[in-house]
Amino acid sequence: MAKKKRKHKGRGLRIALFIFVLGMVVAAVIGVRMYRVIFNPVVEERHEILLEQTTSFFSLVGKLADDGAIPSQSQLFLVARLKKFDKSVASGRYILLKDMSYNDIINLFRSGNQTPVQLTFNNIRTREELAGVLSKQLMADSSLLVQKFRDEAFISRHGFNMHTALCPFIPNTYEVYWNISPEQLYQRMIAEFTAFWTEENLEKAAAQGLSNVEVCILASIVEEETVLNKEKPIVAGLYINRLRRGIPLQADPTLRFAKNDFTVQRILNAYKEIDSPYNTYKYKGLPPGPIRIPEISTLRAVLNPQKHNYIYMCAKPDFSGEHNFATTLAEHNQNARNYQRELNRRKIYK
Repeated sequence: MAKKKRKHKGRGLRIALFIFVLGMVVAAVIGVRMYRVIFNPVVEERHEILLEQTTSFFSLVGKLADDGAIPSQSQLFLVARLKKFDKSVASGRYILLKDMSYNDIINLFRSGNQTPVQLTFNNIRTREELAGVLSKQLMADSSLLVQKFRDEAFISRHGFNMHTALCPFIPNTYEVYWNISPEQLYQRMIAEFTAFWTEENLEKAAAQGLSNVEVCILASIVEEETVLNKEKPIVAGLYINRLRRGIPLQADPTLRFAKNDFTVQRILNAYKEIDSPYNTYKYKGLPPGPIRIPEISTLRAVLNPQKHNYIYMCAKPDFSGEHNFATTLAEHNQNARNYQRELNRRKIYK
């Protein structure tokens, strides 16, 4: 009897040991599988997610699956439960990078760390153009941006008016969040404008008899006159000469702006009669606001104009983009006749 009891006891121990080992193996297999689910790479390529409003995590996971950003909704939900994350995700721009795991994805949305956009703009003349360019890079709708750029009460609080509202926008590349509001964007541009206008630059502006806003206005005219960086300081010096002598600027680009037609290639005498504060043939001094958003290079050209005696300029008849500069009206009239003759030859009448 004792031997039988020892046999049964030994068999029981072996069974228990087998069950224990089997359990350990099963647990290890499950653990490895769970580890792989949590930490193995699942994102096959970079994926951008733009959330215009705060979104439930459930809806976000469905969107990620529909877009092909993740291979399995259920596995992401499982990892989210393990990490106790089921909150809504704030609006913004999020980037899933190649080889991210479900754990990485949960950490990204838990942190709310957006990926900023590199905001750029240049070659802008009007509010509408600016709003259109910005809205393609930001969440804000172009109509809302235009509305804010026309909000006189808001603009005046920052020291600008309806004519100078775009002066704070200096073309460059700015890192901003995709869901930045129009108000926050304008305030950011004010900060960049203030940073540009160092004491040294303000002193340079004052040496030319200009405020920082007036530099922006004059630079806008210079930039419309020439696309050549080598000519910008010459053109800036020419218009500063005119301002100092009390001569009307007579800048053709201001007539295009007053006419609101930037396709005009030939300035007709009729355009010079347009009754607009931007008509620098009709009114002396600078117009009330910039006629485009000038580049930094053009602002610097106005701050560092070339010293000379030119007060006239005319495009060269070879259409190279370069200009002939003159100190006398007689010389200028000859340059103008040569250019007009070429316009006629090319049948450019307006």
